[in-house]
Amino acid sequence: MSVVDNAIYIDGKRAAVPGSLDRTFEELRQCPDEGRSFCWIGLLRPSPEEIQAVAREFSLHGLAVEDTITAHQRPKLERYGDVLFVVLRPARYVDPVEVVEIGEVHLFLGPDFVITVRHAEKPDLAQVRQRLEREPDLLDNGPYAVLYAVLDKIVDDYFPVLDGLQDDIDEIEVQVFGGDPGVSKRIYQLSREVIEFQRAVEPLADMFDNLREQLKEQAGEADLELRRALRDVADHSTRVLERIEAFRQLLANILQVNAALVGQRQNEEMARMTQAGFEQNEQVKRISSWAAILFAPTLIASIYGMNFTHMPELAWPLGYPFAVVLMFLLGLGLYMVFKRRNWL
Repeated sequence: MSVVDNAIYIDGKRAAVPGSLDRTFEELRQCPDEGRSFCWIGLLRPSPEEIQAVAREFSLHGLAVEDTITAHQRPKLERYGDVLFVVLRPARYVDPVEVVEIGEVHLFLGPDFVITVRHAEKPDLAQVRQRLEREPDLLDNGPYAVLYAVLDKIVDDYFPVLDGLQDDIDEIEVQVFGGDPGVSKRIYQLSREVIEFQRAVEPLADMFDNLREQLKEQAGEADLELRRALRDVADHSTRVLERIEAFRQLLANILQVNAALVGQRQNEEMARMTQAGFEQNEQVKRISSWAAILFAPTLIASIYGMNFTHMPELAWPLGYPFAVVLMFLLGLGLYMVFKRRNWL
């Protein structure tokens, strides 16, 4: 089976490492009644058949088993008789591709057993187990101590994700004011990752409230310390959620600012194009004006330059001065008209 680790703990100390789940269940029943004993079985990517085998061994509820087989569950805490079923969503940030990878961890907590089912490599619950084994007073609280330690590990792992998101948001702000045309797509993609991250964290608040209510039913100073520890983890999760909400608002504001800057740049570009068109029209008007001025004497010269025998004014002594003066006056008249209309 996909058993990562498998051990029995008595009074907070590791007592045995059974070779199989059948041996685990058998040896657990043989533990002395005067000691607080429980077994902790860690599974990694178990098959449906393996999950069903564990369910039969520990009499797990069918709905919880179905959720574990299906996976892709929202974080939640449900009680089936004396068994507590918990779904948690750990996260890690993959910076090169700017993706928040959301994992999934399921826990079954019974009076004398804990079963952890991981559907991804992260988080490494071996570190949680090693920490608890170094703190037997904490582990002596039984399965709830394991739940606390797993919660603490998952919530602590949220903070590097926040740091990665913060770095990317800082880079996006630089891109926005630098006029990077591809920043809108990056803002949208990062917003999606923040929303997915929020979905993994948001349900924890109700989960901690339910846990504290259930632990209140248990008497003892050790349980009081465990409730205090859980309250500290709950405070951390609240801080994480507040920063996520701040990221969502900030990304929404950045998107609006980017849209405004893009609109401003487009308006400036249109204004430049309009100014260029206006200047081009002015040049066309000047060229057209001079062309018309030059066309008038050219027309007169071309008429008098035709080689016809019988043509008025050809034999007139004042014909040449008349043509020159006419060309000059016509050109001057056109110049004054165009000048008055600011074409020249």
